[in-house]
Amino acid sequence: MYTRAAFRPSLPLLALFLAAALALGGCKRAEREPAKPAPAAVKETPVRTKEQAMTALLAVPELKAWSEQIEKRSKGKAHGAVIEDDPTPRDVNGKKYYQLTFVENRANDVRRRESFLVAQQGDEILVDDTETDTLMSLQEWRRNIHRVELKSAD
Repeated sequence: MYTRAAFRPSLPLLALFLAAALALGGCKRAEREPAKPAPAAVKETPVRTKEQAMTALLAVPELKAWSEQIEKRSKGKAHGAVIEDDPTPRDVNGKKYYQLTFVENRANDVRRRESFLVAQQGDEILVDDTETDTLMSLQEWRRNIHRVELKSAD
């Protein structure tokens, strides 16, 4: 005859087996469901309006100085202004630009000083050299314009 105690499993052994089964089950679940990376938030630069582009261009220090010189020389009869060359944005390397020109606005006529391309997105301003039909950065134009000013001062 068998006694009941012989068939009864040890309680600590049962607890150990149960803990091991739960641990293995938990590990397998974690392997099946890896953490998904959060999608990268893409921030697009807002498109600036033509008026904002004109304001940005008039804020260029050299153009401010030209405006002041024009008004001073003409005793207020002429003014510096920005006008739109073409309402169709110009595409340069896949980027759209407003085509604007800084002019000397006189009573009888308007004289072009310099043509610019102002990016619709971002802060980029390019100078459109109409004599050589090339584009240059604002920084490059500044270096060239300062050379001209230095030569004319001699």
